[in-house]
Amino acid sequence: MSDVKTAQVAVEKTAYHFDTAYSYRIPDKLAEKAKPGCRVTVPFGNSKKRQGMILSVGGEMPKDAKLKPISEVLDESPVLNDEGIRLVYFLKERTFCTLFEAVKAILPSGMGHKVVVTYVSVAEQDKTDFGALSMEEQQVLDFLGGKMYVAEDKIVKALHVPVSVLHTLCDKGLLVRNYDAVRRNADLTVRSARLTEAYIQGELRLPKLSQKQKSVIDLLSEVGSASVKEICYYTGITAGVVKTLANRNVVELYSAEVYRNPYADAKQAPERLPILLSEEQTKAYDNLKSMYASGKGCASLLYGVTGSGKTKVYMKMIDRVLQDGRSVILMVPEIALTPQTLRLFHARYGKQVAVFHSALSVGERMDEWKRVRRSEAKIVVGTRSAVFAPFDNIGLIVVDEEQESAYKSENAPRYNAKDVARFRCAEHNALLILASATPSLESFAAAEKGRYVLNTLTTRYGDALLPEVVTVDMVAERQQGNRSDISRELLRSLRETLAVGRQAILLMNRRGYNTFASCTACGQPVTCPSCSISMTYHRANGRLMCHYCGYSVPFTPTCPSCGENAVLYSGCGTQKIEDDLQQMLPEARILRMDTDTTMTRFAHEDKLKQFADREYDILLGTQMVAKGLDFENVTLVGVVSVDSLLYNDDYRALERTFSLLTQVVGRSGRGKYQGKAIIQTSAPENDVLSMAARQDYEEFYRTEIGIRKTLIYPPYCDLCVVAFISAEELFARGAAKGFLAKLTALSSSEYGGEKLIVLGPAPAKVLRVNDQYRYRLIIKCKNTVRFRSMMSSLLCEIGKDKRYAKVAVVVDINPESIL
Repeated sequence: MSDVKTAQVAVEKTAYHFDTAYSYRIPDKLAEKAKPGCRVTVPFGNSKKRQGMILSVGGEMPKDAKLKPISEVLDESPVLNDEGIRLVYFLKERTFCTLFEAVKAILPSGMGHKVVVTYVSVAEQDKTDFGALSMEEQQVLDFLGGKMYVAEDKIVKALHVPVSVLHTLCDKGLLVRNYDAVRRNADLTVRSARLTEAYIQGELRLPKLSQKQKSVIDLLSEVGSASVKEICYYTGITAGVVKTLANRNVVELYSAEVYRNPYADAKQAPERLPILLSEEQTKAYDNLKSMYASGKGCASLLYGVTGSGKTKVYMKMIDRVLQDGRSVILMVPEIALTPQTLRLFHARYGKQVAVFHSALSVGERMDEWKRVRRSEAKIVVGTRSAVFAPFDNIGLIVVDEEQESAYKSENAPRYNAKDVARFRCAEHNALLILASATPSLESFAAAEKGRYVLNTLTTRYGDALLPEVVTVDMVAERQQGNRSDISRELLRSLRETLAVGRQAILLMNRRGYNTFASCTACGQPVTCPSCSISMTYHRANGRLMCHYCGYSVPFTPTCPSCGENAVLYSGCGTQKIEDDLQQMLPEARILRMDTDTTMTRFAHEDKLKQFADREYDILLGTQMVAKGLDFENVTLVGVVSVDSLLYNDDYRALERTFSLLTQVVGRSGRGKYQGKAIIQTSAPENDVLSMAARQDYEEFYRTEIGIRKTLIYPPYCDLCVVAFISAEELFARGAAKGFLAKLTALSSSEYGGEKLIVLGPAPAKVLRVNDQYRYRLIIKCKNTVRFRSMMSSLLCEIGKDKRYAKVAVVVDINPESIL
């Protein structure tokens, strides 16, 4: 008896504790198509079809071995190469996700399939064999009578019957169930035409052609093929002429794939001008070029003050890499930074640039992915997901503003894009550049230890100077009778700036109008019914909103707890600051940028362009206006309030505050005009504020790294946060205690010798979110293979324990916040 081939398949919708590469038999008819990197449908569990990904092929088994067969191969060619498959295993081992969750992260969402369940009645089956049918069963049979396959959800919606009725009819043999893998997003095609081979070879006997028909043939002879719409436009004929030629076999009509590219009209400069560098920039560039020329995977931290020209250095490096025919990935942390970067890159590199970010439609993301995979683009610019761009020969990956938390995914797989970038650079023997004016403490410490090569830019590019920084004591402002959130110094500077035709950027790191509401009668805050957090008043829509789950109610002065009309609204967000500014500066044109005003597609790009075109005088916003933006006409930056950031109880609070202040101050005076920055605070004596005002990163680093060492926080350890989430607080707390007991036992036996400091279990800072209670353990550890193996064993063990069936357990290594 001959053997059969097998495939190891990652299957969707598996739980971590039983996730593995499952073995399936490859039917003879699929032997040529079933290759590693191809998606498939396979039976799983009770014969239900699920989508999967072939991770490897091999290992022959006897033909009578009890292996389920692959049902269908969904791809004509692999969508993951060997590196992509290795990356799947890397993500699973590092982030405690399932194999298929890793696959989904790597591939664009537009490529996804869904398995659609359909039913058809068996007309020839004698229903009397099964006795009396229920009314619901008879309804289903009557509904399906004479119809071809009908989708399960359509039947349920039309008849309001439970799915179990359909399953029962299948068991009785009265219905046949079918599974189809359907693409969630189809390719965009246009009706096109080309001359047939028979016409080109002169094999047709044709009647005399009209002048309009000849014009079509002449056009297609010249260009080869064109869409019917283009043919009509260039020849002035109607589509009927093309159809007549098709009926005569002169032309062939077909569907041609076209790309959905929102940047198709981006303008490229007529020539690529050389990038001129200062002496300091040239030294950094030469070091980077030497590292790249070594042909080994390596990394550099490009640290430079704001406005020092880090972009020029890595763009010159991009030119060098492109000369070798290799590819480049440039990551930026937020969509708000993408428009300016894209304008710069489109002008220099034209259609060589592809874009990966969430503001694109699903179809556009899929088409950009295809352009990269087909080597039609050599540079990818985008946010975190750009790190998965399907290049075969990467020469350079740049992570701009590398300190930003946006590079860490908050959903499975919980990867850090910098870790994935390091993995890919090692795979491709490429250069990794981490660029920032305020590097993360972990990155700077790694550079000091020699893990990264440090390249430093200490001065601003050209004639630009660092701005003058003024710190305003808001306590003194209150004592002097100013009850506004805008200090007299900031208001005076705004008037002076606008008077000379310059622009200003104001940072207010909270959105909404009032950020807190409480009752003066009973003292209770107005909280979200699904979350243990206070509601925020949004004047724009007149509603109280929860920023965690999205719940909202109309504005009211009535207390939901005691019924008194005594609700007091306090605190301020961007909407209130906008109102105050319009009253103080009625002539000013104010542009607000926060989550509420940038929900529409390309809102970031449109608003930033309006500000660049000087349609507005003041740009007011949250963190999205603080980083990476470069406007020559901006000479004033104001930080309305920094105290909520400064006194947050997360261990990164001071680092984040210093970084944000340094970045936003650096938006001022980046061109030929001298800049000024004003920081409003109730704690002007705070050392972090004075260091940010001086842009003194080295002093801040020395101070903060000493605190981290004393308290044992990164980079002196890794942090592993284990979250326990359940609709019942008792279950979440019980699972946390049970996990701790298992961790204690395992670390003192099989994994003895692991040095751990465990904090908790304790409730999360916001205990309940969207009706789910959250408890956590914080483990200070070393993120080694052995430690991850121990955590994987614990996850599997607790996943199999039926006592914790109603609890979701999530492990996150080095999250951006431990609150």
